[in-house]
Formats: sequence, C-alpha cells, structure tokens
Amino acid sequence: MALLKRSTKADQPISDDGRMPLMEHLRELRKRIIYAILALVVGVIIGFLVFDPVWAFLKGPFCATDAAQQLRPGECTLATGGIFQSFFVTLKVAVGVGAVLSSPVWLYQLWAFVTPALYRTEKRYAVGFLAIAVPLFVGGGALAYIIMDTSLAILLGFAPADTVALIQIDEYISYVLIMMLIFGVSFELPLLLIFLNLVGVLKHATVAMVLLFAVAELVMYLREKRLPKEDDFAGLSDDEASPLDLSATDTDIDK
Repeated sequence: MALLKRSTKADQPISDDGRMPLMEHLRELRKRIIYAILALVVGVIIGFLVFDPVWAFLKGPFCATDAAQQLRPGECTLATGGIFQSFFVTLKVAVGVGAVLSSPVWLYQLWAFVTPALYRTEKRYAVGFLAIAVPLFVGGGALAYIIMDTSLAILLGFAPADTVALIQIDEYISYVLIMMLIFGVSFELPLLLIFLNLVGVLKHATVAMVLLFAVAELVMYLREKRLPKEDDFAGLSDDEASPLDLSATDTDIDK
C-alpha cells in the first residue's frame, strides 16, 4: 500500500522494510481529520456572523429574473415553507462559507497526510497542480454565478403564463451551491487527468471521452459550415422574403 510508506516523522515507529504500521497510520489520519473539523467549525461560526451580506450576494441572480417580483412587485422575494426551513438555509450557507474559509487548513491537512506517501517527483507535481487547482475551482464557481440568472430565466420560462413561481429558499440555495460546485469540479477535470498521467496512473489511451468530444466538435463544425452566412441576409427585415437564386436554369425549374 502506497500510503503506508516511510513517514517523515522520526518519533513514529517504522518497520524494517520502511513502512509505517497500520495503527500509527490511522492515528495520523485521525489527527488530521480533527484539525480539519476544528477549522471548519470556526469557519461555520464566522459564516453565521456574515450571513446577511453572503445571502444578499447569493440571491443576486434570482433577483435579476422576472419571477423574483411575482409575489411582491418591486421587491425580490423568495418563499419559506416550514418552521425550520429558514434555520437550515442559514446553516447551509454558514457551512458553505466555513468550508471556503477553512479550505487552507483542511487542504494542508490533506496534503500533510498524503505527502509521506509521494515520491519527490510526485510532490513537485502535486504542489504545482494544487496551486493551479484552487484558481480553477474558483473560476468555475464564478462562471456558474455569472450565468446563473440566465439559467434561472430559462428554467423558470417553462412555467405556464398563468402560474406564479413560488421558489422556496432552501431549494434556491441548494441550486446555487450545486451549480457552483459542479462548475468548479468540472474545471478541475482536465487538470486531474494531466496529474494522473504524469504520475503514471492514467494513460492517454484510457481517456475515451476525448474522442467523444472530438466527434461532437466535428459534427458541430460540419453543421455550421453548411448553414448560410449571416451576412447574406443581414439587410433583410423579419417579414421580408429572401432573394431568389436567379442563376437557376430552366432544367432546375422544371424539376
């Protein structure tokens, strides 16, 4: 087992073959988890204290849609459907804030636990990729937030015209967090594939999804190439007929 390799700490017993005993390895894992949980708890407490500005930020995309003012014209309003719903929404936001604020601590604990099992080359790769992974995840979450008002408008646009969008606050906050998480993780996938390839875990031939994306890109390219250029009809209004092809021969007309 790779994770049972020699530890960097001198006070931990090491077997003759250079491996850490299983119980010592589990104690090390427990200690790292405790540190990470304590940091998360502190972050959650801070999340409760800054809930109001964070909620105003997260509610922004919904307030940009027409459905936000259906309950109270002129006001951005969400609905609550239970006694404990507001508390759990506050808790959910606080946990999200706490996870972000405590990320340097629990990422370090994860790194400190895995580092003894890595070779020198793997450590160098891991440090570089970790420095790139954080901005990528933040960028993915930021992109999800930017386009969230558009995605909400599209989804809510399927509702019939004679209905009112009664959006629950817990449903909305779950949607926001899931969207930001999905986009953030999706931005990490290419980096993860490169890292696994560098450490020899994943080979190029194993990644079949690359071929599927290439085929999809080719199909879209060929389809768009067959479409008429926008400049050909740029001067026409919506109710004006397109020009006839005067180059057609009599034979073509007869057909």
